[in-house]
Amino acid sequence: MTPRFDSIGIVASDMAASLAFYRRLGLDVPSGADSAPHAEATLPSGVRVLWDTEETIRSFDPGWTRPTGGERLGLAFRCDTAAEVDSVHAELVAAGYRSHLEPWDAVWGQRYAVVLDPDGCGVSLFADTDTDTDAGTDED
Repeated sequence: MTPRFDSIGIVASDMAASLAFYRRLGLDVPSGADSAPHAEATLPSGVRVLWDTEETIRSFDPGWTRPTGGERLGLAFRCDTAAEVDSVHAELVAAGYRSHLEPWDAVWGQRYAVVLDPDGCGVSLFADTDTDTDAGTDED
């Protein structure tokens, strides 16, 4: 048997705040999970997103400490259009979440932005710019 990718884990310092953020991005997290030590959401692809409180992690790994410094794993959410990147970014910032990188047009052909989740993890929003109906014009 070959191991297969199944899930992504997030360690949350405040479960309810973390789940509220990811619900705004469309993840279907059970409503009763806000006070649970562990929560899960299954994506349409079958991949699961898992949340555990810091206390849960320490229950089986007593030496665990909250990471500091840079990140080694990032989550990214695809939007349908560049305009959607801008609007989702604006909605999250208006809801009190912190922007890390304002929307910009990346050299690799995407509209991109980064918002921090409640634990300070960067969450990317992106869309291919060539899919926008108003992106570019043909010149003869």
